[in-house]
This record gives sequence, C-alpha cells and structure tokens, in this order.
Amino acid sequence: MVEQKRRIIDANLNRAGEGLHLLEELARLAADDAGLTQQLKNMRHEIVRGGLAFNKELIQSRNSEGDVGVDIEVPGEGKERELPIIVVANARRVQEALRILEEMSKVPGTTPQLDPDKFKKARFELYNIEQKLLSKLLRRDKAGHLSGLYAIIDSQLLGGRSHLEVAGQLIKGGAKAIQLRHKLDNKGELLAIAQKLKDLCSENGVLFIVNDYLDIALAAGADGLHLGQKDLPVAVARRLLPIDMILGISVTTVKQAKAAEAGGADYIAVGSMYPTKSKETAVVVGPERLRQVRGAVGLPLVAIGGINKGNAAEVAAAGADGVAVISAILGAESIEKASRQLIKAFEAGK
Repeated sequence: MVEQKRRIIDANLNRAGEGLHLLEELARLAADDAGLTQQLKNMRHEIVRGGLAFNKELIQSRNSEGDVGVDIEVPGEGKERELPIIVVANARRVQEALRILEEMSKVPGTTPQLDPDKFKKARFELYNIEQKLLSKLLRRDKAGHLSGLYAIIDSQLLGGRSHLEVAGQLIKGGAKAIQLRHKLDNKGELLAIAQKLKDLCSENGVLFIVNDYLDIALAAGADGLHLGQKDLPVAVARRLLPIDMILGISVTTVKQAKAAEAGGADYIAVGSMYPTKSKETAVVVGPERLRQVRGAVGLPLVAIGGINKGNAAEVAAAGADGVAVISAILGAESIEKASRQLIKAFEAGK
C-alpha cells in the first residue's frame, strides 16, 4: 500500500510541476508579466523540490508501463486550443494535483516530508494567479486589434444620421474599433444605442468601446471602456471591469502614460496631435510627445486629435499603432471612402 501512495504522490507532483512550468512560460513569454512569472516560478520550486532520498523513493515506485491511465483519452482533448483555454486547463490541472497532494499528505504513514498546509496555500494562491493571467491574455488579444483606424462616433456630430448607419459605413471602410462618445444626459437612450452598436461590431469582428460611462459599458457588454484624466482612476476602473474588458486612457504626458500602464490600462490614447475642431480646448502635444510615450511604455498607442489623411503618415512614423479619428471621417461626404483613404495614408507611414 505504501508503494501505491508513493505513486499517487509522484504522479501529482509531476502533474503540478509540468502545469506550473507551462503557466510560468505563458506568463513570461505570452503575457510579459514579470510579477506573475516570478510567483509561478517560486511556487513550482516550492512544490516540486525535495531531498534526494525522498525523490529516489518516488522514482522507484513508478510503473509507467503498467499505468492503466496511459491510454485513457478524453473526447476533444487533442484538438487545438487558444492560449486562454490552455491557461484555464493547466491551472485546473495543477489545482487538482495540489488538492490530491494535500489529502495524501494527511494519510498516516505516507511520508513525513509532505506538508498539507503548503499545498493548500499554493492552491489558493494559484486561484488568484489564474485569474490575473487569464485576464491579461484575454485583454492583450483584444488590445492587439487596435491597429489602423479607431473610429469615434460622437453623437453630437452625426448631423441627423443614425449611429448604426455611420457605424456600418465605418466598418465597410475598414475600421478595427469603434468608440461611442455621447455627452447627452439620457442614459436609457444611450444604452439602447450602445447595445445595437455592440451587436453590429460583434457581427463584424470590430471592437466596440464606450467613452466615459462605466455603467453603459458594463450594461452593453462592450469590449472596452475609455477614460480621460478627470474620470475614474485607472486602478479603480480596472477593478470594476470584467476580466476580458479592455481599458483605454487618454494622456498628454509621459508621466500620465506610465501611470496608466502601472494602473492596469490596456492601451493609451496620446494627444492632441494637432489642433482639432472636435475638442477646441484640447492641449496640442504633437507627434514628438507620441515618440516620447512610445519610448516609455509598452502598451498599444492610439494617436488622437486633428488627424486626417494628410498627416496620418506622420503619426504612424512617430510610433502610433492606430489613429483615433472623428471630424475627418464624420465630416466627409463618404464616410467609407474617407476611412479607406485615411487607413491607406496611415499604413504608408508605417
């Protein structure tokens, strides 16, 4: 019976070590998160380490050829999986192994070298790590689509056109993300508009982002929320948002950009690049500020303010991943055509 106990312990130590190592690599190479990487590395070493004598006993107890579980397959297990699914699967795998090790360490006569509290502590720590790593990968995947045209639909500049009509033309024109900016007071009306825009964007693989209003973003199931410097603090908004909803922050300085990144932002809008009719009080910082921010943070950058087909190449060359545009497209005779021209100009600058 002692031999069987050792086999169970050996199998689950191996399972925990393998799963933790994979999660560690995902944190390091896919999420670029040094903190989570260090946590997972420390946990792995704490769980799998042991003296030579103890490891000799475990290795000697192995019977790989006689293991009845070797050929057991779960339907669909071999199919391709995306990184977020791999995170969940391996976190669950490690958590299950830790629970088994915790219980086995309580069995009398198993081994004096196993500490049930160590496995319990690691299991609860991993619940938190799993959430953070999954959130980061899901948000990074969405933020990666913020390239090219990030179109802003300002309700006050529609000139009688419907939000859906304009959004449809923007999507045909190649917009990768659409933000709803609505400064009117009727939240019920805004929610109805947001829900329709979300559905349209989802059907076409376009990100839908709500400006300013956390409640509307949540209620509409938006892909993201965008905030200014005078809105909710970044860290507070990040805590209130779902783990897969991205958060964008407008900045005018390098200091603000660094604070946004540290607080949990997923992308940064830098501006105003040029004078703009959409916001006449905007501080113009120019493409040089964009270059400075590009050198200070690693998040996707969206240039905003006064951008049109004549200067889009300049902001692209300064380091922008995308361009947020209002007047140059909403004021055009053909929104679809203006969108295509602006994207072409931006790509030429890259």
